[in-house]
Amino acid sequence: MFFEPDKIAAFREMICSDTVEEREAALEKLLPLQQKDFEQLYEALEGCPVTIRFLDPPLHEFVPAEEKDIEALAAAQGKSVEAIKTIIAGLHEFNPMMGHRGCRLSVTYPEIAKMQTKAVIRAAINVKKAHPDWNVLPEIMIPLIGDVKELAFVKKIVVSVADAEIAAAGSDLKYEVGTMIEIPRAALTADEIAKEAEFFCFGTNDLTQMTFGFSRDDAGKFLNAYYDNKIYENDPFAKIDQDGVGKLMDMAVKLGRSVRPNMHIGICGEHGGDPTSVEFCHKLGLSYVSCSPFRVPIARLAAAQAAIKDKK
Repeated sequence: MFFEPDKIAAFREMICSDTVEEREAALEKLLPLQQKDFEQLYEALEGCPVTIRFLDPPLHEFVPAEEKDIEALAAAQGKSVEAIKTIIAGLHEFNPMMGHRGCRLSVTYPEIAKMQTKAVIRAAINVKKAHPDWNVLPEIMIPLIGDVKELAFVKKIVVSVADAEIAAAGSDLKYEVGTMIEIPRAALTADEIAKEAEFFCFGTNDLTQMTFGFSRDDAGKFLNAYYDNKIYENDPFAKIDQDGVGKLMDMAVKLGRSVRPNMHIGICGEHGGDPTSVEFCHKLGLSYVSCSPFRVPIARLAAAQAAIKDKK
């Protein structure tokens, strides 16, 4: 979403800001663009609930690499090329997928969460006005929670901004705030997290790599030896590891629903399009699976087959 030409320049300005004021100025440029994106999402869903995950990837993924792009960013911010290069170098992380990303961005830079909340809520209010018969219900998903205090911190920002926007518009819009269960600690403390989260979504890609302790991007270098030696029967990033990752999921579902019995819980990731993983999610009592568009027909068929098998 942020890599589109009309957004990436403002997004890079936000990343390379030195002060809160600079960052807020860049976010003001992004706000109407994000709002337009979300309005289009609500329009496309025609009154069905829309889950929007807040900014998740590490910021270094968005910084320019080409000299001309660095020069353009420096000119836009009134900084030297060397100053921008220093900022970019400072964003480098040895293990970025376990670094400064997800909810950690909102803890460090609350203004990002404020901007995204405004965009989500303003878009929902506008679409609800245009379509009074639609039940527009934004579901704001905070990623990469490992501790309930992280979620409580970000949720407080979201609720404060959202409620102010709704009151200012004189709207009766409803919304939910939930989280992604991607870190083993979150699964182990799901009952505590459920006190703040109104819904869960398993990020099974990250949950798998954090549970196994190896990177999805690098594991291909050695996994073939594991298959050849019958250590693993399947790629754990293609089929849910039911004995390990699955136990964490089962625990999180039970703990979460012990606090919120009607909590809706799903998964997001490539596992959502794998038939055996879909059947496993059905057995756990999950509400939905989400996957890449090309996998959706397989996921729907697998969900139907799991339901029929369950009835038998």
